[in-house]
Amino acid sequence: MPKASNTIFCDICVIGAGSGGLSVAAAAASFGEHVVLIEKAEMGGDCLNTGCVPSKALLAAAKHAHAFSTGEPFGIKAQKPKVDFAKVNDHVKGVIAGIAPHDSVERFESLGVTVIQAPGQFIDHQTVEADSKKIKARRFVIATGSSAAAPPIPGLDNVDYLTNENIFDLRKCPERLVIIGGGPIGMEMAQAHSRLGSTVTVLEAFDPLGKDDKNHTSIVLERLKNEGIEILSRIKISNISQTKQGVRIDLDDGGKQRQINGSHLLVAAGRRANVDGLGLEKAGIEYSPRGIVVDKGLKTTNSKVYAIGDVAGGLQFTHVAGYQAGLVTKNILFRLPITNKTEHVPWVTYTDPELAHVGLNEEMATKQGINHKVLSWSFSENDRARAERATYGLITAVIAKNGKILGCTITSPNAGELIQAWALAISSGLKISAMMNQVVAYPTWAEVSRRVAITNYADYPAKPIIRRVIGWLKKFG
Repeated sequence: MPKASNTIFCDICVIGAGSGGLSVAAAAASFGEHVVLIEKAEMGGDCLNTGCVPSKALLAAAKHAHAFSTGEPFGIKAQKPKVDFAKVNDHVKGVIAGIAPHDSVERFESLGVTVIQAPGQFIDHQTVEADSKKIKARRFVIATGSSAAAPPIPGLDNVDYLTNENIFDLRKCPERLVIIGGGPIGMEMAQAHSRLGSTVTVLEAFDPLGKDDKNHTSIVLERLKNEGIEILSRIKISNISQTKQGVRIDLDDGGKQRQINGSHLLVAAGRRANVDGLGLEKAGIEYSPRGIVVDKGLKTTNSKVYAIGDVAGGLQFTHVAGYQAGLVTKNILFRLPITNKTEHVPWVTYTDPELAHVGLNEEMATKQGINHKVLSWSFSENDRARAERATYGLITAVIAKNGKILGCTITSPNAGELIQAWALAISSGLKISAMMNQVVAYPTWAEVSRRVAITNYADYPAKPIIRRVIGWLKKFG
């Protein structure tokens, strides 16, 4: 491509080096496209540096600590673990460092990508400016992600608080951690820090884990409460103030006033799209606080520009950004038609037990007016769960009248792994008979998927027509 002064002409310009942006850049470069990748902060984005990776590393450490005090039923004397929180933090940072080279500037430059480490902004419909350079491209992909949102709580702006962006920098375990937000991030961090030595209180304005099936969230919440985590739901925070010891939170609990004191405060009450400073107006790109407006093919109101991942609104998961990156790459390189479908996208809350879901649950199916059937199976009937004394799990499948699988929710250890078979079934349009007909190794957690499928046929032996058929066939010997 020709160059003029400080102008770069390229095939694709990607803004944001998180999961989605990196996937587009790597894929396009592998096909010989000239790609410019712009990132103003750390390569790898939120997922690597302040999200998925550090949170799961912290949860892994917490799981090991928890094992010390839960071995009695197995004949292993319970004891309180000695937690060196600084070394826990070293573990978290080490996991990030181990993955970072895969997302590094050096790797992407070795792939032929031009990496610019500076803020980027549109200056017109087809030009982005970054580091005093103007980038003109055939297509642009915005993948700038999202950041923790600060809810409008009186006094919050005047106190020191943590978000996912700095909680993983702590070298000392919080003595008393108060968490605002009872969603997946809040609950994961509550359990992790509780197991590592914190006294934890979670404050939720609505219902904790409110986006999931209540039959399943009740299992998770009961387990967390049994571990000593205080969870206050439908609570109103009237004020937050700084104290010498940390923070004080004034609450309105059903008309009753009370106070909670904490050494540390974590705000995990939602996310906001990273759209500030992008110059979207100059590019003719519509957006709102929820994110950039896109069509079913992930194009913005500027036909040369796509938006993927958190910044495009919708489901905010790393794997969604990766999925959408694949879609736009197909469309840009091969002009293949694409549709951003999300009914087959699973999500997982990585508490212990994990809570995993894909597709429709019973409430969703009812609201959509779909004639459906709900199948359930308890992990108390699973031999592997019995062997590991983890029989508190539940699997619930939702199927259409013709047997087509519409959705599934699983609460159990390893639920995030178990849900993948159901995600594949939904994306492939399979019926519940496919789950029943699979052969599953024994004894495994995965047997629950086959067992819940069998319940769809539980009444068959008692059906008169079935018995008549069997009787008729017996006449032939």
